[in-house]
Amino acid sequence: MSCTYICCTVEKPMNGESEGTLIQKRVPESAKALLSRFGGQVQTIYLDPPFNTGRHFDMKVRVGEEGYRKGSPSMQLPAYDDRWPSKEAYLGMMRETLELSRALLKKEGTIFLHIDSHMYAHLRLLMDDVFGENNFLNEIIWSYQSGGRARSYFPRKHDIILFYAKSRSYFFNLKAVPVARNETRSNHMRRAIDENGRSYRAIMSGGKEYRYYDDDPTYPGDVWDDISHLQQKDPQRTGYETQKPLKLLDRIVKCATQEGDLVCDLFVGSGTTAVAAAQLGRRFLGVDQSPLSISVTAKRLIQQPDGQPQKIGFDVEAPCGPDDCSVEVDVYPAISSYTVRLIQFESEATRAAGFSGLDAVDQWSAGFVQGEVYRACVSSVRSAATPAIQTTLEMPVCAGEPCVRIVDIWGNRRFYLPQRRY
Repeated sequence: MSCTYICCTVEKPMNGESEGTLIQKRVPESAKALLSRFGGQVQTIYLDPPFNTGRHFDMKVRVGEEGYRKGSPSMQLPAYDDRWPSKEAYLGMMRETLELSRALLKKEGTIFLHIDSHMYAHLRLLMDDVFGENNFLNEIIWSYQSGGRARSYFPRKHDIILFYAKSRSYFFNLKAVPVARNETRSNHMRRAIDENGRSYRAIMSGGKEYRYYDDDPTYPGDVWDDISHLQQKDPQRTGYETQKPLKLLDRIVKCATQEGDLVCDLFVGSGTTAVAAAQLGRRFLGVDQSPLSISVTAKRLIQQPDGQPQKIGFDVEAPCGPDDCSVEVDVYPAISSYTVRLIQFESEATRAAGFSGLDAVDQWSAGFVQGEVYRACVSSVRSAATPAIQTTLEMPVCAGEPCVRIVDIWGNRRFYLPQRRY
């Protein structure tokens, strides 16, 4: 049955309870709008910006049900462009982003800037300038074993995370991030058991014994070598080239925030910050100019790795895709529910790529339009756990006009009002 295309730039959960917001906009051009809504409200910011590498980065996108099977079709689609007219242009963008970040933070807020060797020296000075030298807290070294080999210099096997506060009254909780005790660092100590049966290791220094009990918690220093880089077949992998591991963002969010705090990422990428925040009971704000970034982040928030839905309600603010599609949807009303069946989706891009049927549909949902807002009730997404999307969804009867939202493999979002069958 033919559908009517409509444009909804705001999506909200049906129950009205939102734990976060994803915004498809370019930073820092959107600074004024962001400050009017979130200024002075953010507890911590994690930034994983372009590194001025001079490269173009892609995302590997799987196509259709067969795309999630071994040796099956996939596409390399643009993720982001890290090519800049000059070093000055890049640093100008970063200054604006850091100034925006400072204005978004609460007085007790902190910021983590993730960088590598390309612009480290320049950005360290820039952070000192924007946040103040006295508000520098740590230069965290994230050391990992993956990466390429080098012959003309030592292999580069670490990133740097600059940790700054907005003021000296910042919040930080080291006890929230205990780590396993490193046995290799204590093998020179004497092992013993005290009078209460507790095992410990001891060392004498200056005529005094220092004891380190095995059951006492230990905490990370400023060299993080216990978090590995994502391997090629890691189940967390989304296809986004510069994706960071969830364990890394878990540590950052836990030590710098409390439940209910707002966590912000202005280069949301594959969405790891938003996922970590949501799973730890924090609110999140994610901004990125790429439709693919918003799409993959939303997918990770909707679905757990095992394919089960997550109960995370969030808003999405993003432009609509072009009205160039042929869409067929059936809607069957009942007394207390609607049965919605997605039959066909075709656009100019799918025709050019040679896709048929629903292969180009990455995720879709059924819900209602209320004013200019789309509210999703039920959804289905493609993933390794669910390579075949559900073509039939059941949703309750609610106020508003029944509507479907379709997100294609390019990240384009489109909305359609289907005619009802009676």
